[in-house]
Amino acid sequence: MLQVRYAQARGRGNPMIEWLDSYHTFSFADYYDPHHMHFSHLRVINEDYIQPNNGFGTHPHADMEILTYVLNGRVAHKDSMGNATEIAAGEFQIMSAGTGIYHSEINPSHEDVLHLYQIWIIPNQKGVTPRYAQGKFPDEEGATLILSPEGEDGAFKIYQDMRLWRWQLSKDQSAVKNIELSESRRYWLQVVKGSLSVNGIALTTSDALGISNETALDIQVSEDTEFLLFDLV
Repeated sequence: MLQVRYAQARGRGNPMIEWLDSYHTFSFADYYDPHHMHFSHLRVINEDYIQPNNGFGTHPHADMEILTYVLNGRVAHKDSMGNATEIAAGEFQIMSAGTGIYHSEINPSHEDVLHLYQIWIIPNQKGVTPRYAQGKFPDEEGATLILSPEGEDGAFKIYQDMRLWRWQLSKDQSAVKNIELSESRRYWLQVVKGSLSVNGIALTTSDALGISNETALDIQVSEDTEFLLFDLV
């Protein structure tokens, strides 16, 4: 079964927050849709555009796995674990909030809009010691493992039975790609950029697809394309 979530159908953030333009795949904050609460352990996929010199001040989290993927600009991050750093475009950041953390995420630029995805994953363990990691993965054709329970092959460890792959496909090098799936698991495909068809369904930048009871994906790209593929229970 394929469940399409087109970009234009997502929820919108509070229009009174002038510095933030936010698109919510699942119910979040003031946006509520009982048909889009979560997908498996995926609880939040927000695509945010944050104006210069603005951002999220210090606020708490607990018992959540929080992944940030910066597409353009940079994030100035500070947290109660003592981390004070910047996450640049192309980098990922993972936090296990566990027993509780406070952090802030600010766009430090005076000119550039910050564009990022923030993704929350419900953990399978509560009360873990909070932890933090960030890094940039190779830009290469095909799939790169970003998250896994074991943290193998340079991936970030996550407290959940899931894996996240970043796929990068070039029109010239991989016009067609077949991806084998386990029929017993569920998948979420989030288009970061580009255009492609998935089992005959046309998708473009910021569209998404929920996948269950399928054994393969037939991917055809019409331009250079990047997507995130979540492998979930």
